[in-house]
Amino acid sequence: MDKDIATPVRTRAILEKYGFSFKKSLGQNFLIDTNILKKIVSFAELTDRSGAIEIGPGIGALTEQLARSSKKVTAFEIDQRLLPILADTLAPYDNVKVIHNDVLKADVKRVIEEEFPDIEDIMVVANLPYYVTTPIIMKLLEDHLPIRGIVCMLQKEVADRISAKPGTKDYGSLSIAIQYYTEAETVMIVPKTVFVPQPNVDSAVIRLTKREKPAVNVKDEHFFFQVTKASFAQRRKTLLNNLTSQLPDGKQKKEEIIKALQESEIEPSRRGETLSLAEFALLSDKLYPYFH
Repeated sequence: MDKDIATPVRTRAILEKYGFSFKKSLGQNFLIDTNILKKIVSFAELTDRSGAIEIGPGIGALTEQLARSSKKVTAFEIDQRLLPILADTLAPYDNVKVIHNDVLKADVKRVIEEEFPDIEDIMVVANLPYYVTTPIIMKLLEDHLPIRGIVCMLQKEVADRISAKPGTKDYGSLSIAIQYYTEAETVMIVPKTVFVPQPNVDSAVIRLTKREKPAVNVKDEHFFFQVTKASFAQRRKTLLNNLTSQLPDGKQKKEEIIKALQESEIEPSRRGETLSLAEFALLSDKLYPYFH
């Protein structure tokens, strides 16, 4: 077995061999701590019957650990310069496929059908580029993919927002959107010292386990998210103020908004961060007829 890719010495050797320079625009930070990679993989609870989807494999440090723990790995890499490096570093593993594509533009459902035809247990495991973390996670959830969940490394502050509970300063529309689809937990904090180049922020690993069905029942998913986004538009403002200024024709429909709040038994003077998912579901269902 080759030495792990993720050691500082081997990472440096690979980068030097290929004259690779980091692109700030792609948010490239490579992990150089094998123990942390193994821990990340352990949180995904993979078996030899599991499929793993990786986003942004870099030089293959996490990919290698996934290949050892699962039946098959499919990785999306946007940076063409990394393809020959990955072909080299992952040569020992015949259960890895690298797809040169931007995951945000990819038809991930089709990729799953093609790459994992006989695999039931699929996890997304990734060290996500920090500048597109939220759009990637939301795409994976909104596409209703046949996955068990997502284990990913991201900025600690984003992880805090994703797993936040009502009434806390981190709780917002992102917390609600992700907790609507999944059970979210931060499973590990990762110091910036284990990356090259070092990012400016600490990181965290978050595990999202997909719910059998969404956390709450709503008449219209799209409108539910519209209401939650509107409710947090300006955190200092009351629900009533945010909803009237943010919902389409909200100012003309102020009376209807007040009525919906009364029907939901929610004080118009409350702020978005005090509402639970269940309260948002009730409120969006009461508002729905007035906006459709």
